[in-house]
Formats: sequence, C-alpha cells, structure tokens
Amino acid sequence: MTQTEKKPIFLNHIAVHVSDLQRAADFYSAVFDLERIPEPFKLGRHAWFSLGAAGQLHLIQNEKSSMQHDKHDHICFSVSSIELFIQKLEAMQVAYENWEGDQNTVHIRVDGIKQIFFKDPDGHWLEVNNDYI
Repeated sequence: MTQTEKKPIFLNHIAVHVSDLQRAADFYSAVFDLERIPEPFKLGRHAWFSLGAAGQLHLIQNEKSSMQHDKHDHICFSVSSIELFIQKLEAMQVAYENWEGDQNTVHIRVDGIKQIFFKDPDGHWLEVNNDYI
C-alpha cells in the first residue's frame, strides 16, 4: 500500500474499569454532559458514552482493585471555558488541583493552555483543559 493509499486511523474507544457502574456512569454523565449510547452486551456491566468524533468512552463494571492510579495516566477533555467548568466542579464538590498537586489551583502550561486535574470515583485521573478548537 502506498502512502497515498493509506487509510487514516481513528480512535474508536477508551475503556475504563470501574467498581460501581452506576456511580461511575452518573459521574461521567454529570461532570462531562456525555451522551449515553446503546451498548450491545446488555449484561448490566457496561455503560457507553459518545465522545463525538473522538470515539466512545466505555465504562466496564469490575471488581474493586487496590491499584493506585498515576496522574501521568489520565484521560483529557477540552472545554471552551475552564472557569465555567471549575464552577461546575465546585458546585458538585469535586476537588481539583494543578499538575503539582496544589488544591483548587489551575496549571498554566508553557503554551498558555490552562489545565486542571481531578479523580473519578475509582481514582482514575482526569484532565480538563481549555485547548478547545
């Protein structure tokens, strides 16, 4: 296959194991306003959400693990206004921090992009930034 014949590769989905499917689904739905979409398994162990052109987020019910999640391993969402998003987190009483771990503080990258970090109910790290197209 030549360079001009190559087909583009697209992200299909991100799978995240969670200990309490309903709690996690409610969290992702409320925090990110994600649209829940049908999932084919119908086993009560999956919740799928659309990420638009970026693909899908699949939450999968799993046994609770004692695994600690590293901030370097995170999912990032971009929003048009980090300030409005922070107001939403604060209203929901979701703690956030900058990269260094300073509570209720926004990190500003060298390119001027603002970012915050917080955890989902299972301790998975999430980033939200204003690198919005």
